[in-house]
Amino acid sequence: MDLRQLRYFVMVANERNFTRAAERLHIAQPPLSRQIQQLEGELGHDLIDRNARPLRLTAMGRLFYEQATQVLGRVDEMRSMMSRAAASDRRRFVVGFVASTIYARLPTLIRQFRLAAPNVELKLVEMNSLDQIGGLKDGMIDVGFGRIRFDDPAVRRTVLREERLVAVVPATHKLASAGTVSLAELGHDPLIIYPRAPRPSYADQVLSIFQDHGLTPSIAHEVRELQVAVGLVAAEEGVCLVPESVRQARTEGVQYLELAEAPISPIIMSNRVGDRSDELLLMSAVIARTYREWGYAVNQGLSELEDGHLAQQG
Repeated sequence: MDLRQLRYFVMVANERNFTRAAERLHIAQPPLSRQIQQLEGELGHDLIDRNARPLRLTAMGRLFYEQATQVLGRVDEMRSMMSRAAASDRRRFVVGFVASTIYARLPTLIRQFRLAAPNVELKLVEMNSLDQIGGLKDGMIDVGFGRIRFDDPAVRRTVLREERLVAVVPATHKLASAGTVSLAELGHDPLIIYPRAPRPSYADQVLSIFQDHGLTPSIAHEVRELQVAVGLVAAEEGVCLVPESVRQARTEGVQYLELAEAPISPIIMSNRVGDRSDELLLMSAVIARTYREWGYAVNQGLSELEDGHLAQQG
């Protein structure tokens, strides 16, 4: 299986006709048909129903089409990225982040970094905490901001701060005006958790908080995104726990309540062990300086990276 066969297959699937696909690919129809047959032989499944008019994909063909388009899209993205890098003499710095850190003042930190490093090409990639570990090791990202503690000898974790969690309940909930509730009081409500996959994730963090207090919640929905979870709360499908900074979203139909147990979720910066790049040290210095302006504590790990930046500046 090679990229050429994937492109041929996707073109046939899109055109639903071998002749038109061959014309679009600027090749004769017989070699196109042979390539698709070889692909089917390698996979051990028919991908195209040739008896249908126009042609249509089999069930296995639809599955393979989804994967093939993703692979080809990624290849095109890589080529575009390399072309941009070759055309630019600017250094590149890629930041991975989980969605909830957007509410936790990450955009301000990014703006401050851009001001401090106008000649650095900064790219932001939404990526869950687990994928950030792989992204750092593979060189896809240079720093990650997540919430889950993963131990990996190749990755250094720095807990920037601990953020309190709050409960989100429907505006019509009997406790909506309570101000503060306990986990036990929410224990009989259906729970909405996110993300659905991959695991472990923030979802497991929430479940462990209930379990630590001897509670086993009934899970109503497992969704992919934070805002979907809050939206389902507004639809009165259940309740969920979110970082307190999510209050800024101001979703209609929900109420945010303090939790008596005051559970927390960390905001963690991850980078490759031994990485002392100018960009990473500058990012660390920007965070440390901005945290002090906000009145946040700056932990030792972040201070050490900040000191590295100051040393480079002479």
